[in-house]
Amino acid sequence: MAAIDQTGPARDLVEGRSAAARHVWADAYASLARAAAARPLAPDDLYLLGTAAYLRGEVSACVDALRQAYEMEKSINTRRAARAAFWMSFALGNRGEIGQASAWLARAEALLEQDGPDCAERGLVLSAHAFRSNAAGEFERGAGFARQAVEIGRRAGDPDVLAMASAQCGGALVRLGEVAEAVPILDEAMLAVVSREISPIAAGTVYCVVISVFSEMAEIRRAQEWTDALTGWLDQHHNMIVFSGRCLVHRAELRQLHGDWPGAVEEAERACDRLALSPEVTSSGGARYQQAEVLRRWGDYEAAEQAYRAAGEWGHDPCPGLALLRWAQGDLAAARSALRRALGETTDRLRRVRLLPAQVEVELAADDLPSARDAAAELARIAELYATPALRAQVRYAQGAVLLAEERPGPALADLRTAAALWRELDVPYEAARARVLIAQACRALGDEDTAIGELTAAEAAFAQLGARPDADRVAALLGAPTAPSGLTARELQVLRLVATGKTNSAVARELSLSEKTVERHLSNVFTKIGVSSRAAATAYAFQQHLVS
Repeated sequence: MAAIDQTGPARDLVEGRSAAARHVWADAYASLARAAAARPLAPDDLYLLGTAAYLRGEVSACVDALRQAYEMEKSINTRRAARAAFWMSFALGNRGEIGQASAWLARAEALLEQDGPDCAERGLVLSAHAFRSNAAGEFERGAGFARQAVEIGRRAGDPDVLAMASAQCGGALVRLGEVAEAVPILDEAMLAVVSREISPIAAGTVYCVVISVFSEMAEIRRAQEWTDALTGWLDQHHNMIVFSGRCLVHRAELRQLHGDWPGAVEEAERACDRLALSPEVTSSGGARYQQAEVLRRWGDYEAAEQAYRAAGEWGHDPCPGLALLRWAQGDLAAARSALRRALGETTDRLRRVRLLPAQVEVELAADDLPSARDAAAELARIAELYATPALRAQVRYAQGAVLLAEERPGPALADLRTAAALWRELDVPYEAARARVLIAQACRALGDEDTAIGELTAAEAAFAQLGARPDADRVAALLGAPTAPSGLTARELQVLRLVATGKTNSAVARELSLSEKTVERHLSNVFTKIGVSSRAAATAYAFQQHLVS
């Protein structure tokens, strides 16, 4: 009986297969690559080499292995050859080589023409068409392709097809506003990943697609649940480069929401390091954006600007964060222009819902109540469609802010308390503290100074714990400021103080980034509320009330 060769290429092949079975991808890739360099591999081993190479971020080696398998299979097993062509298209497309990706997908389709409509490989091709349609914003078309692929996956009993097509179907339906139908499909896609035998590349793809959709919907709890699951899955796949970087981006976003800001910055930095080795390198824009958000809230405006710029260089729109940075830097006009530009560029509801809360705040700062009302109303319409707790919290906060600006503190208080409660339930401390600041202002306007001080004190402590220095400073100023007399709003009090220092209406307008007409209206309201009829009398009143020193 001849001895089995356990040296050289044969040993490498055995070790490569074993490492792949144990999900140790660096060892699997190294051993299989050595075996392939010594002698031709069989198609199954080439597919395994392609998988290991892709998961290590080696797209060229992945495509080379799959091409060899394709050449071996195309004349004897067209379906397996089509599957190799599909995965080559997938790998090249993720690296941005769209022309080659399209050509390989076309080859896969051509091979499948003789195999009927229901083979699993046809489902993979349809899922690719669904992805491309969704990426182009053609969501009806994308949902159609995906639904066909889902049915094929079910009939063929192919979990890769079923999960990948379900993720694309759910994503398209979310964009179309068919949320009640979409969420169970997305959950089913994830269940297929965690409970069935599914290839690592398909599993990682589904994880990232579904988590991204839930993140865009502001479905924080589901995003957290599936990000935790992805982290656990990655822990079982050693030395994986692809997917791990995007997981870190999701983790950075969630850490930022839950108040672990140093952890968010660290996760984002790790994500950039990992993504630099991956075909998903463009996701670095999302990581830099998460860093910038924390840096802005810390008050490190120079570093935040650099991070927002880096995000933009990777194709991630830095709005609304960069617009809010401009406002914090005192350039309200630039902030308004940036937000209006971004909103003017998109009709995508989920993109708009990320911009509208910032627009409400910036328009209120500019004293443009009609624009703020319109933004809050649109936000409410979108939130009603998606109905996630975080979106409801954003709506109630925006509505409360508008009501407060309209000098309706009673109705504002109801909205703001609901917003604060929702943020607390979601464990989002920064937004909860911001809601408490407006609650305090509403209570102060209603003459309840004790409650106002209590809310401001709690908010100041929360901001201090987070390291949100600019917010903490603003709250400290509110705690030290005298109570606005005669029912003056915060903006009217600002105008009165500046007028009392001798500034003209035009000077006040420049300092507060308002129009002169708006300043005139505020001043008229001040005169009425404090019972005077001249600037001199208003100035005297301000000094009598110790509003200026």
